Amino acid sequence: MNFFKALFGGSEETPEQKQQADETRKFDMFKYDGVKAAKMGQHDYAVKCYKEALKIREDLEVRDYLAQSLIRTGQLAEAYEQLETLAAAEPENTAIFIQMAQVAHMMENYTAMAQACERALLIDNQNARAHYLYAQACIGQEDMINAIAMLTKAITLKDDMAEAYLLRGQTLLKMGDASGADGDCTRLLADYATNEDVLMLKARIERAKGNADAAIEAYGRVIDANPFCIDAFKERGALRYEKGDMAGAKEDAQHAMELEPKDMEAVNGEYSAEGIEQRTRQAYRNINPLGL
Repeated sequence: MNFFKALFGGSEETPEQKQQADETRKFDMFKYDGVKAAKMGQHDYAVKCYKEALKIREDLEVRDYLAQSLIRTGQLAEAYEQLETLAAAEPENTAIFIQMAQVAHMMENYTAMAQACERALLIDNQNARAHYLYAQACIGQEDMINAIAMLTKAITLKDDMAEAYLLRGQTLLKMGDASGADGDCTRLLADYATNEDVLMLKARIERAKGNADAAIEAYGRVIDANPFCIDAFKERGALRYEKGDMAGAKEDAQHAMELEPKDMEAVNGEYSAEGIEQRTRQAYRNINPLGL
């Protein structure tokens, strides 16, 4: 063998080359085992594979894969750290800051979320998603005025951004602007007439306006869209109770208790079919303590 290497000008592999080749083989093995595991939904194992790969060599693609699997396994703080490393390596990559904001939102860390959005907007101030996420951060910090401004900007940049209309409508309603909220809701109903969240917004708007019958009808449409919507049963039942419809209120309370027995049984001792009317009254006093 040495004769042929000498004859054709070849040389034996050095220890350094052999080590490098071995590291490359191991790196590829861990990387692609991790990718395969992630595709199969085995993210705990994928995380282990990616971490082993990164011990061998720094690789932004693997670090990104690691962040995604950490998110899937609920290890949000560690996922955020991985995204910070990616952001340091690619400071002009808006998508990384968008994902940082989304992970911060999942952690309910609205300060970090706002900072990530600001960094995204410094790169691309025409990014509708960044404005939308910034609005969510503002809401988390109870800064409703700036939230509305950010949502309006997002809608201006992307006029078919349904989630921005929905969040703005919900926020306006919380601020007491039922009329403004209704405008966004009407826009959404044109395209999403059977969407549970849109119909719930409509029901709450009508309730805020004092239109009990319209609200009850809208809650019915919510329940048609999702027969397991506990809030719709509770809120419709409260309206029925206020209108003196005890049979309707009792029916809605029964549905709510069937869907959420542990929460409802706490109203008045052990849950049973007996005493339903008394628990109905108490449940709705808890929902509406002022009796409005």
